[in-house]
Amino acid sequence: MKRLFVLLLALGVTAGYGQTPATSSFTLEEAIQFALQNSVRSKNALLDQQIAKAKVNETIGIGLPQISGSASVVSNPELPRFFAQYNGPNSFLGDLSGVPGIKVGDVVASRNFFQLKNSGNATLTLNQLIFNGSYLVGLKAASTYKDLAVKTTEQTQEDIIQQVTKAYYAVLINRERTRLFDANIARVDSLLRNTRALNQNGFAESIDVDRVRVTLNNLITERDKFLNLNELGLQLLKFQMNYPQDQPIEILGNIQEVKVDTTMAQYSRDGWDYRQRPDYKVLEVNQRLQQLNVKNQYATAIPVISAFGSLGASSQSTDIGGLFTTNSGIAETSTIGPDKWYSFSQVGVSLNVPIFTGLSRSARIQQEKLKLMQIDNNFVNLRNAIDLEIKQASLSFENALRTLISQRENQELAGNVARVTKIKYEQGVGSSLEVTDAESALRQAQTNYYAALFDAMVAKVDLDKAFGRLLPSTYENNSLIKSGK
Repeated sequence: MKRLFVLLLALGVTAGYGQTPATSSFTLEEAIQFALQNSVRSKNALLDQQIAKAKVNETIGIGLPQISGSASVVSNPELPRFFAQYNGPNSFLGDLSGVPGIKVGDVVASRNFFQLKNSGNATLTLNQLIFNGSYLVGLKAASTYKDLAVKTTEQTQEDIIQQVTKAYYAVLINRERTRLFDANIARVDSLLRNTRALNQNGFAESIDVDRVRVTLNNLITERDKFLNLNELGLQLLKFQMNYPQDQPIEILGNIQEVKVDTTMAQYSRDGWDYRQRPDYKVLEVNQRLQQLNVKNQYATAIPVISAFGSLGASSQSTDIGGLFTTNSGIAETSTIGPDKWYSFSQVGVSLNVPIFTGLSRSARIQQEKLKLMQIDNNFVNLRNAIDLEIKQASLSFENALRTLISQRENQELAGNVARVTKIKYEQGVGSSLEVTDAESALRQAQTNYYAALFDAMVAKVDLDKAFGRLLPSTYENNSLIKSGK
């Protein structure tokens, strides 16, 4: 039985050692969701929300009862002297007339008979804030600070969605271009075999064979270079998703499934509001925080009312051990009261009224008002920047669509020219130079088309961002992203 267990264990270890990491497959929506859950920026943004929530609890806790306790044991090997003026035989110091050198009116340094060498004290204190203007403003500010963390998270998510989407489409474009490389290589390789056959039968010159072979070699070299660039694009997507770089990943879908909406009706400014932009929402929350800062400076002039109470016990003894020994037989009216703890307590209400603080408070109020004016100016600047961004994104998208339509037609025309030129050459009515030129024009047209397609998709993403349509609550309605399924 023991041998069987060892054998099974060895087989299990061997099998585990030989396994490779499982490949994860992602559509665009799944890649975005993965990035929103795992990217460092997204995690930190969510942590900021938790920090803001803890900040709210901290502020609320200031207004709750504050209870503290303290205890101390003190030993005085040598007590400080007690200084008093000798007023004659009736002085509470007693009759010192028999002491040489002491006369009425002298200052006498006597031993401290009011305190024993060892003492102990234990106190429990409670403080309760009754009214504080700054505290009330702080409660509102803490809640607003929490809202700021939420809006900042939305802005971070928007950036992540934009970056992941662009990287995802780059991978799809590169994969399609790789497929085209393979198709072009196969077509030119077939042309090379046909040209060699024609050359062997005397219908083509050897220079025609060399010319086609040069074209084939260049295609293979370009494809190998492009494969390396394609791998780099995949690594970029992993980075944007915070996906492990050393683990394989599979991107689902293909570029043919991506439909670029050529209509601009959905991007009308009618009814559109700046508050659809996450950065605008963040600035609004910052404005509310600054307004509360101004109120807080005014609130510092309001009186603060607090209640307090304490309960404790104290004792003294001639030795440390006596502090921890209870001798209830000693009367409290005794002139010496060691070895017993005596309780004490107090309650009260305090009122703190700021009367004069010089120019400091008014100066602080002025500073906060000026900062609020700066935020008002930032609103003007942000609205102008958003208007410019929308205008630029709209023009870029329109230009990209025009270029895409033109390049799609050029690709179709170049493909038809390459097909007809090859047929003419194989029938002996065309030259190999025309064939290689047509193949070169076709490859260039294909490259231009997919570059235009990528530019159009990127312009569409930028346009959605300009209109504030990339947030998780809105990107599900984005036709580009949904087409990535």
